Amino acid sequence: MVEQAQYDMVTEKFNPNQPSAGSGDEQSVDLSPLLRTIYHGRKTVIMVAFVIFAIAIAAAFLITPQYTSKASFIPPNASGNTSSSLAGQLSQLSGLGAGALGGVKSSSDLYVGILKSRSIASELVKRFDLKKVYKIKKDSQADDALAANTKFEVGTKDPIVTISVTDKSPTRAHDLANAYLDALTEKNGVLALTEASQRRLFFGQQLAREKDDLENAEVALKETEEKSGLIAPAGQTAAEIQIIAQTRAEITDRQVQLSALRLSSTEENPDVLRLQSEISDLQTHLSQLQTLTNSRPNGTVSTSKVPELALEYVRKEREVKYHEALFEMLAKQYEAARIDEAHNAPLVQVLDAASYPDSKSSPPRKLILLGGLIFGCMLGTAWVLVRERIPVIRASLAASSNE
Repeated sequence: MVEQAQYDMVTEKFNPNQPSAGSGDEQSVDLSPLLRTIYHGRKTVIMVAFVIFAIAIAAAFLITPQYTSKASFIPPNASGNTSSSLAGQLSQLSGLGAGALGGVKSSSDLYVGILKSRSIASELVKRFDLKKVYKIKKDSQADDALAANTKFEVGTKDPIVTISVTDKSPTRAHDLANAYLDALTEKNGVLALTEASQRRLFFGQQLAREKDDLENAEVALKETEEKSGLIAPAGQTAAEIQIIAQTRAEITDRQVQLSALRLSSTEENPDVLRLQSEISDLQTHLSQLQTLTNSRPNGTVSTSKVPELALEYVRKEREVKYHEALFEMLAKQYEAARIDEAHNAPLVQVLDAASYPDSKSSPPRKLILLGGLIFGCMLGTAWVLVRERIPVIRASLAASSNE
């Protein structure tokens, strides 16, 4: 009889021909039948909620706990230390793609891009043997796993960058966060992040190349000396060789300075125009010196009359003098750029070293338990309502088949 009464009640509730309560076109929703249904099925709701809650408890305590260590630093001021061509230079470096630097807005974003580089990730993977920790075989997968467990945040109101590393070991999380700071400091000393650094690298390359050229010229002079048996010329010839070599060296030195200046300046820059004018004047002066050397007045002996072997020796010695003078000039330029770089070096200031995590950052057990309890109640309630609806659906299907 009780079941029949419940059936009649549910049938009455869902009968489409039953007039709705209220007056006129207004309709009211009566929730009392649903509440009564839920009340009668409360044991089922409690049982389902208990099962889901038990599953949530098991999940919350079986999931491996994670620990998060945080470190922060203040990047150098972009307006004071970085050059206008910095983003273009770094986009060509290994491990930094164009997408990572395409939206650089500040020095903080720039240093976050460096921290995300594959070169730093690969270094940390090897240092901490993360392939074994993450139980994977490929280096690229270890890099991706480390990136997934690392978060870089830039302050909304300040340029401070925060590094957060999550790991199942609190010690390793702490060490990884500090390792990021160490790797950034090391990378910052290697990369040319300022105009002075770029000049230092440029003059260093030119100096190394000129050193090789000087050695080759000295070897060529020695071979010529051994072949001809001549000694170094003296008097006016030696003086002319020295002047011509010095002039050529000054021209080349200014050309190198002009190339270095063009790394960060336009053609309208006053220094660029000054160097171009000096190069033109020196080239004119060199041309005059060479003309006077080949055709001397006042009864002097022309170098064109010097025997072939002697003339070859003079030319080789002039080449050596030229490379010696140029090497000395480039060495001075390199030393000046190196001192300037040391004076204006962009320093990464560590605000907070990595903290040692003394509490778990995940899983959020309280949220898991609360979510499991709420979901269990909702699932149990839904099952009770659907279960009560099944007889109505069957009766409706039976009536349709009889018709």
